[in-house]
Amino acid sequence: MITRKMSEQGPAKNPHNVDVRRVYETANALSSVITLKAGEKLIRHITPVDVFFYVLEGTGVVEVGNEKETVSADTVIESPKDIPHCWYNDSDADLRVLVVKVPKPTSSSQLL
Repeated sequence: MITRKMSEQGPAKNPHNVDVRRVYETANALSSVITLKAGEKLIRHITPVDVFFYVLEGTGVVEVGNEKETVSADTVIESPKDIPHCWYNDSDADLRVLVVKVPKPTSSSQLL
């Protein structure tokens, strides 16, 4: 068994300059937890693989393609590969989102 305490994981370097912590990484999948502080957002981008998001804590705005929706804890959002997507935290509290990419990407996301 392998266990990891997220508070003991250092943030991963990323082009969005936000707190991203790797949860799980194998040859087949990649999972991270993103924490957006109040007012933070991701850069709109395209991933080369399917992604799903699970909101762990807080409320934020997710954009997938031409759709935007305010979502909160216990919500799952699907984002197909090659579709632009983004997250915005317009609230005054932290937004924590579990991100799962399957299969594990072999190339970088494209920033828009």
